[in-house]
Amino acid sequence: MSAKDYYEKDFYKELGVVKTASGDEIKKAYRKLARDLHPDKNPGNKQAEERFKAVSEAYDVLSDPAKRKEYDEARNLMASGAFRGFGGGAGPGAGGGTGGFDMSDLFRNASQGGADGGLGGFGDLFGGLFNRGGGGGPGTGRVRAQKGADLETEVRIGFADAVNGVTVPLGLTERATCPTCHGIGAKPGTAPRECPVCHGSGLTTRNQGSFAFSEPCANCHGTGSIIDDPCPTCHGERTVLQTRRLTTRIPAGVSDGQRIKLAGKGEPGPGGGPNGDLYVVVHVSGHELFGRNGDNLTLTVPVTFPELALGTTLTVPTLSGSVSLRVPAGTGNGRKFRVKGAGVTRKGVTGDLIVTVEVAVPQKLSSEAKAALEEFAKAQTADPREAITRALRSRDGAAAGSSS
Repeated sequence: MSAKDYYEKDFYKELGVVKTASGDEIKKAYRKLARDLHPDKNPGNKQAEERFKAVSEAYDVLSDPAKRKEYDEARNLMASGAFRGFGGGAGPGAGGGTGGFDMSDLFRNASQGGADGGLGGFGDLFGGLFNRGGGGGPGTGRVRAQKGADLETEVRIGFADAVNGVTVPLGLTERATCPTCHGIGAKPGTAPRECPVCHGSGLTTRNQGSFAFSEPCANCHGTGSIIDDPCPTCHGERTVLQTRRLTTRIPAGVSDGQRIKLAGKGEPGPGGGPNGDLYVVVHVSGHELFGRNGDNLTLTVPVTFPELALGTTLTVPTLSGSVSLRVPAGTGNGRKFRVKGAGVTRKGVTGDLIVTVEVAVPQKLSSEAKAALEEFAKAQTADPREAITRALRSRDGAAAGSSS
């Protein structure tokens, strides 16, 4: 990437975040944009594809603390006009006759590690930002090695599969080297020729006031070469969209919305760099009986009033079978019981099954059931609202005393 690119590109604006955004905010913004712009959701949409590339490029810089620091420092330095003084004192005998300062020389020398001995700290700053470890940069016409773009896909699994773990197939649509031209971009049997404008460097110099900026060559689009007879498969793009299929193991105990990282399963790195990573977002379907709270499973069991009053033994389902649960006499409505070790196992730790008993109030009563309940109500001498009754009587007594 040229000096001009870094000077004018606003990676924060590309992701829709402020300059002070945290790493989590940057990641969240990237995930949303990558999901909306991914080629899988926008087949044949060139505009969305270009935006996806731009968003990935911005995230590549801003997600890396070291790259982000260098990027911010370089933009602040250039935006402040700190380089103006370099050109002001130049004149005849000072190495140039224009009195200007060629920014492209600065970044070109930075890519060479400050070999001219005149860059000092600038070589460390800009060399790391533009070309460090790259095997090429401004003036070379070669793509520097960098990590490939991260990919994200989604998968939906059943409740039991989330608890026990499952192997799922994945299908990814991604950019890959064209199999016909092997990334050259030219029709087999032909070869690209050197660009006559930039002479293979991929860069041209543009003067702006006292500055001279290196920027991608408009004639060859920064590639350094011209393709007269494009590849019939990729049409000179050097890459094609392809579907890659793989399988992955979803670990036991995965939660709804959890992201699983598959290192090195993303897109290939430009310039021979390492592959990006693949993130699998897992969505878990609900269960007709069970809920989940962390590593514990939850279950609500309807019971009758006599079962709570007299006590009973319930047969309670689990994900792997069933267990017997003793409900003692006089159990209150809504009481919770814990079945040890019947929950979710994750990282060697197993949760429990939390069973809540709730009275099921019948909507309709037979004449016999209604008569039985009426007899029970007559026989019931204890006041279930004793505390409330006592409070009301006390209030009524106080009111009567004040009125007299």
